[in-house]
Amino acid sequence: MLYLGRLDLHGIRLIGLERDTLTRVLLTVAAIGAVLLLRAAITGGIRLVTGQHRNDRVMFWTRQGTSLAAFVVVVLATLSIWFDNAATLTTVAGFATAGLAIAAQRAVTAFAGYLIIIRGQTFTVGDRIKMGGVQGDVIALGFLQTRILEMGQPPDVNEQESPGMWVRARQFSGRVVTVTNDRIFDEAVYNFTRELPFIWEELTLPIPYRADRSRAERILLDAAGAATSGHAEAAAQASGVFAARYNVRLDSEQPHVYWRLTDNWLEMTVRFIVPEHGVREIKDAIARRVIADLDAAGIEVASATTAIVEMPPLRITTSPGMKE
Repeated sequence: MLYLGRLDLHGIRLIGLERDTLTRVLLTVAAIGAVLLLRAAITGGIRLVTGQHRNDRVMFWTRQGTSLAAFVVVVLATLSIWFDNAATLTTVAGFATAGLAIAAQRAVTAFAGYLIIIRGQTFTVGDRIKMGGVQGDVIALGFLQTRILEMGQPPDVNEQESPGMWVRARQFSGRVVTVTNDRIFDEAVYNFTRELPFIWEELTLPIPYRADRSRAERILLDAAGAATSGHAEAAAQASGVFAARYNVRLDSEQPHVYWRLTDNWLEMTVRFIVPEHGVREIKDAIARRVIADLDAAGIEVASATTAIVEMPPLRITTSPGMKE
């Protein structure tokens, strides 16, 4: 039976549940249910409006925003229902904060990292980043963790930073790596696409000093120019916007060859700008054309060689007084 002051069942008082407590419980459940229904309605409305032309990034930020707003509303509603005394609320909040800081320190730090990522526009879903030693594309960003579709590294980087990585270029490995958001407080976050969706790449060619150096340089420039011509206009526009925004002077978007003297050969390095996605295909096209043009021009690629020299004949002479 339900009395004004308590809840009884056949004379047994159930967990000391009084009418006031029961009312607060019901109100809390109703508030949580209402917030969840409202969040589902907003998300469904956005999905219905976008229809066939749904933008995944818009949907992602819709879910992120509604989830964060729902969390805040539920917390405020729960506090309002259960604590009508400011002094009591302050005391409970103090104990709760202290306990939370001790028991869930890493989780709190990770959530703080999430807020900084969002507020500081560090990265978002779809960006190519390097975070916590993992490089790849962000496929999910949560309150505590970020999921990255991992990609490989060039051989020299693989040896230093990516033990166990079998992909020897910036292409997907197929692994999804989860990194906690608190890593932004310990390490730098590299974003390859957010501000400037292009990067400068280099390809190095060693040639003998006796070779036709001007011809070799022209071969590198022609190959790089042909492979990157489709991105030149977009790269120039993006570089101009970036330079104006941050008041910096960027390198030229046009391919350029730099010379470097070594003990064995002349090292020519062609520098060019490419979009971050598809770098391997562009460098592959450049390398194939360079090799073909070098063969046509009769220019060899320099390499370290070792010559094995025949030892001179060894003659042994003896004095007349010595016995053989």
